[in-house]
Amino acid sequence: DTPGGIDRLAGFRDVLGEFDPRLVTHGDYTHSSGEASMARLLDLTPDLDAVFVASDLMAAGAIEALRHAGRRVPDDVAVGGFDDSRIALTARPRLTTVRQPFTRISAEMVRLLFGQVEGDDPAAVILPTDLVVRDST
Repeated sequence: DTPGGIDRLAGFRDVLGEFDPRLVTHGDYTHSSGEASMARLLDLTPDLDAVFVASDLMAAGAIEALRHAGRRVPDDVAVGGFDDSRIALTARPRLTTVRQPFTRISAEMVRLLFGQVEGDDPAAVILPTDLVVRDST
């Protein structure tokens, strides 16, 4: 429901093309919602072999749900997250994730805020990300 989440979902759908919309579950960026969403996905498609999750914390919850279901990451199911937070390094296995340039994001936010104070129109800024491949894929 956040602008970033909406953009991530749109990008996900663009890459997948036609797919079953039931395979997109929504959460609130928490560990427990990642676990619950993964459990729902496993009910719908018990043979799924990969999942991309909207945040690293949710991905850690998804890994937990997969463990409870007897599925091994990455042997049975590959898991990718988003943020490259500390959770990505402490999760077991270590999480493949999309790294956001948080320092640059902060600088852009300040620049845009000062611009609005000066009367500038708000602008959309899209910054590049990096894929950090670790042990979960």
